[in-house]
Amino acid sequence: MTIRLAAPLQRDSIVDGDGLRTVLWTQGCLLKCLGCHNPRTHALDGGFERDVELVKMELRQHRRQRGLTLSGGEPFLQIAACADIARYARRQLSWDIWCYTGFTHEQLLADTCFAPLLAEIDVLVDGPFILAERDPRLPFRGSRNQRILRLR
Repeated sequence: MTIRLAAPLQRDSIVDGDGLRTVLWTQGCLLKCLGCHNPRTHALDGGFERDVELVKMELRQHRRQRGLTLSGGEPFLQIAACADIARYARRQLSWDIWCYTGFTHEQLLADTCFAPLLAEIDVLVDGPFILAERDPRLPFRGSRNQRILRLR
């Protein structure tokens, strides 16, 4: 199985969730929010493909990390690959899992196709970025409508 990534894995992030984290930047987003901080991740055919097993091997090399953050792009456009990687990080590395999505939690719960990835997430930051609600003082999110939801 492969995953389409926007960038190589980013290690040692302190702004994409609690603690020192590795960030997996998925490629592809249909929302294309005005003012998005990562517009280069929007194209579904952008970025590069990577074998999921290679991603897992690379995660093993990331020492002193507390967790994995799935961001993008939109991780819920690549449910199977993201769920597999998150499951590995949780079970084999004992990391917690954060995920940023433009969907609301309610939208994700309404469609069972999202369940495999939702089941692996500890903290969900949900909702589209809304430029009119932008607030740079908010921790771990860009606009006031977005929520930080502890799922585990």
